[in-house]
Order: sequence, then C-alpha cells, then structure tokens
Amino acid sequence: MHKFSHAIVRRPCKALVDGITSAPELGKPDYQLALKQHDAYIEALQACGVDVTVLEADERYPDSCFVEDPAVITRCCAIITNPGAASRNGEKFEIVAAVRQFFPEDKIEYITAPGTLEGGDVMMVGDHFYIGRSARTNAEGIRQFIAILEKYGLSGSEVPLEKVLHLKTGVNYIENNKMLVAGEFVAKPDFAHYERIEIPESEAYAANCIWVNDTVIVPEGYPAVKAAVESCGYPVLLVDTSEFRKLDGGLSCLSLRF
Repeated sequence: MHKFSHAIVRRPCKALVDGITSAPELGKPDYQLALKQHDAYIEALQACGVDVTVLEADERYPDSCFVEDPAVITRCCAIITNPGAASRNGEKFEIVAAVRQFFPEDKIEYITAPGTLEGGDVMMVGDHFYIGRSARTNAEGIRQFIAILEKYGLSGSEVPLEKVLHLKTGVNYIENNKMLVAGEFVAKPDFAHYERIEIPESEAYAANCIWVNDTVIVPEGYPAVKAAVESCGYPVLLVDTSEFRKLDGGLSCLSLRF
C-alpha cells in the first residue's frame, strides 16, 4: 500500500458559479461558501500527513478547481490527460507546471487527440488502473492510457459506464481490498473480487470518498456512508462539499494525491 506524501489543489475561481452541471435544480454554487469548504478540504488533507501545493484560481476555467481531471499521477509517472469537455480542455496546459515540480520531463506523458480522457474516470487499485469509458473518456484515450501504464510496468482495464458522469462518481477504492459501490457499480463483474460496501441510493453521491494514509475523508451529511466506512475500521474526517456537488464534483475531484 503506497502512502501519499503530496497533493495538488487549485482554489475555486469566481467563475465557479458558471461551471458545468447536470443538476441545475441544486442551484448555483455560493462562491464564498465554496472557498470555506475548500479551506476545510485542504486542512483535512494536511491532517492526513500530506503536503499540499495550492495553485491559484484560474478565472478562465470555471471548473478548474476539479484538478483531478487534467492529470493522473502514478507512482512511476504523471499523465497529462486530454479532457473531453470542451470548456475544460485548456486546463491540461495549466497543470503541467505544477506536475513538473515533482516529475522530470521524461516521466510526464500525454494523452493526445483524438483520444480523450479525464482523471475522474481513473481509479487506482495498487498498480492496476480501472478506466471508465464515458462521455468524457473515449476508447482511444483509454488505449493510449493503458499503453503508457504498460510502458512503466503498470496495467489498466476499461469499464464501460452506463449512467454516471465519471467512474469515481459511483465506485471508489479505499484500500485493503475494500471498495465503495453505488448504483450501476453494485453488480459490475469488474469489481466482484473486492469486498464491496454498497452505498444506499439515497446517499449515492457520497460513494465518492477518498482514502488518504489510512484515514478516509467522507462528504458531510451522509450518515450511512460514514457508518459504513467506520465499520471497516477507518478513522473518518468529514468535509462539506455541498457547493461542489452542484457542479457534479466530489472529494476526489478536488485534488491530485500522490
């Protein structure tokens, strides 16, 4: 089990209120509240023993606080993705400088057109990576990603998605062979050999928890998920992500952890 030493986050920008959403009925994010929630998120990462690099807000990209999508970081290399959402595609250029602080140029790889891939579709389980085929991540992006992994002795496999935006919207690995699953992932054969912790539909959003050095960070306000994670023996930290949920964002979206 590889523990994390670093995380990269980007501050929410004022344009956040105009970010992409599939749930307009939740309303627009409250920018000031989003900043406070982001502060608490950084504090939670630091409490787990991670050194956090905080990037400045980028007003050109309303969704740019979701820093997970333009890059994937493995123990061997960093992979700059090619986001499938047109309004977010330019974010890939803005994450490179931060990644270069930790990886030499020959360990930074790139997904190129016509391949598209977003980090929210990538779930790391040891040295294997599950990649969701989604509206944002296509077959060519997955082919390139797996080829890069194999170059470094890692492996990957495609998981077709039926309903969710990103793979990690509904399935998240919390180490020790344990996986949180919701919705379409409850019965997916890809994950049959894991100990699956089924999340009730009423709390499906909170399937997106993150394991950070033996602590699991859980969205605030989802008692069934909190109890399920605690029953696995993990300490839990709660972070309110209500404003990021309005933009289809969760806990994993807000950082690169490595």
